[in-house]
Amino acid sequence: MQTPDQPLHDEAAAPAPATRARGRPRAFDREAALSKAMRLFWQKGYEATSLADLTTAMGIASPSLYAAFGSKEALFVEALNHYGATYAWGWKNFLDAPTARDAVKAWLMDSAAFLTGGVEDVPLGCMATLSVIGAAGHQELCEQTRTARAAPRAVVRKRLEQGAANGEIPASVDLDALARFVQIVQNGMSLHARDGASRAELEAAVQVAMRSWDALVEG
Repeated sequence: MQTPDQPLHDEAAAPAPATRARGRPRAFDREAALSKAMRLFWQKGYEATSLADLTTAMGIASPSLYAAFGSKEALFVEALNHYGATYAWGWKNFLDAPTARDAVKAWLMDSAAFLTGGVEDVPLGCMATLSVIGAAGHQELCEQTRTARAAPRAVVRKRLEQGAANGEIPASVDLDALARFVQIVQNGMSLHARDGASRAELEAAVQVAMRSWDALVEG
């Protein structure tokens, strides 16, 4: 869960003695700054987020940003990883579900709530899904974002394998295609959430997707 905004600096407990040229240096809350950067990248995307945007949001000067994170690219990667770690709880119902179908439906329904801000005050949509980065000059960054976007499909694919092993999914079903279908639905939900679709609208789309699941598995 995302932590509430916290001040990035701690003031000294008492004024410095008159004989001192400067007071005690303020402490830098790195994790709070990272959370602010994550939220900004999430809202605006990598390309549209400037260094000035970042330093303003994080409450630090550019030399401090470079000293703490190395570069804008490195900061984005760390923010993307922070996003994955912070919201890993979004998979709980998926992992706890008794069947593959229940797991997929739980993930999609939970996504409908989260992506539209129904769980907590976060930007609309999924940061990883919406992180489209131009390849020019950012090839490594593109690969890293593609890896982040592919990760959920691997989780779904593994659960489908368990479902097939338990006899829930016929051997004739292409698990790769089914896993990709589930992820495409969730990715599309993210885009529609960013464009203003409501939670109820996304949940209705999930119900249609699950009917497609039933037609495939039962057919």
